[in-house]
Amino acid sequence: MEPAPGHLALLTPEEMARADAAAIAAGISGERLMAAAGRAVARAAMRRFRPCRTLVLAGPGNNGGDGYVAARLLNQAGWPVAVAALAPPRPGSDAAGAAARWGGAMLPFAPAEAARAGLVIDAVFGAGLARPVEGLVAETLAAAGGPVLAVDVPSGLDGATGQVRGFAPHAALTVTFFRAKPGHWLMPGRERCGEVLVADIGLPASVLAGVAPRCWAAAPGLWRLPALGPSAHKYSRGHVTILAGAGMTGAARLAGAGARRAGAGLVTLLAPDRASGDVLRGGAPGLIVSEAGCAALLADPRRAVWVVGPGLPAEAATLDTLAMILAAGRMVVADAGALAAAAGQPVRLRGAAVLTPHEGEFTRLFGAIGGDRLAATRRAAALTGAVVLLKGPDTVVATPDGRAAINRHAPAWLATAGSGDVLAGIIAALLAAGMPPFEAAAAAAWLHGEAAFRCGAGLLAEDLPGAIPAALAVAATGQSH
Repeated sequence: MEPAPGHLALLTPEEMARADAAAIAAGISGERLMAAAGRAVARAAMRRFRPCRTLVLAGPGNNGGDGYVAARLLNQAGWPVAVAALAPPRPGSDAAGAAARWGGAMLPFAPAEAARAGLVIDAVFGAGLARPVEGLVAETLAAAGGPVLAVDVPSGLDGATGQVRGFAPHAALTVTFFRAKPGHWLMPGRERCGEVLVADIGLPASVLAGVAPRCWAAAPGLWRLPALGPSAHKYSRGHVTILAGAGMTGAARLAGAGARRAGAGLVTLLAPDRASGDVLRGGAPGLIVSEAGCAALLADPRRAVWVVGPGLPAEAATLDTLAMILAAGRMVVADAGALAAAAGQPVRLRGAAVLTPHEGEFTRLFGAIGGDRLAATRRAAALTGAVVLLKGPDTVVATPDGRAAINRHAPAWLATAGSGDVLAGIIAALLAAGMPPFEAAAAAAWLHGEAAFRCGAGLLAEDLPGAIPAALAVAATGQSH
């Protein structure tokens, strides 16, 4: 894998603390960083909201310090601002300096004060909070009478996992600094953050080298789509073979359509019998349909990428066929029936290039996901030796060595039967074109979402393939919905 672009890095709270420390060690003072952070919060408030009675809820740490700076700047701009402090900052800290420079109104940290405010700036706790938010803090945040602007994350949100610790408010806007965090992208954190603005506060990008991030946004730039040269031909673009089931032939056809539209030069549907083959031949004329059997098709080394699972039964025979394909050294995207057949036996999937479970399939394969979706996907990848793509509104792609990407570029209407089959086909096409499994899976998740945005509400799975070419074109420019 080429080095991932730094602007796509998603930093955990611990990684962000190391980035801050590296910047301070390089001569950028903590006071300067806090001043820049508070200025970014104030500017965001002035751009997004009209002047109104504003209450800054300030915690005792750096998050609170950012809030004091923002309060002072809003006050200077003529906003009616007051600060309610949960506790005073530690003497001698940067936050204490920011608090000392605040000369405006101080109010009790109480639900009644939050209820009277037209805007509440939540600067109580940052992304590295280690204990649940409850009691007075939870009650005061919950009482906000107007929209909430969160500093870094809504208080109570775990910046590493996106999980809520006790209570976290639903912010209209979250202003974070330098780089977003996984918790901004993972559910339910993504919903609690509202719009996320990543502000530049003067940290040099060079600090990322020492941080060595392991998680990125799944977006153009993380991957590079294969380019077609003037000598390209259908075999150089890759041959994808898809096992079709007798009872749900539509699943294989959807996967085939996804693979063809994503660039595969040839796509073959391997039918289990003549009757199924006749049904499949009634589909798109560009699909090759064969009943020759798996062994016969494996004799052709150009059939390098296979999709095993869409429409297949959750039976031992599916795993036997999968084992035959893997033994022949082929790359496999394992989905649907293959995952169901291996429930409780994830080692049966070792050797596959990419696994694409939804949450139910993942749970049956690997056990409960728990509160850390990133960690669970990484464990599954390490166990199977495959890239694992855990589908959902916050799709996670992870490698056995711990690299990960999160895709949030997908509309809710993508949740419809058959859309996962199309995704499997897209991944297979990108593998066939020479993309490594991690990049292929991350790119496919993004392209899948972009195609869905272009289809609009009312989407059917069969609409997706036709929108893939436009998604590919958009990916080349980086300008998405």
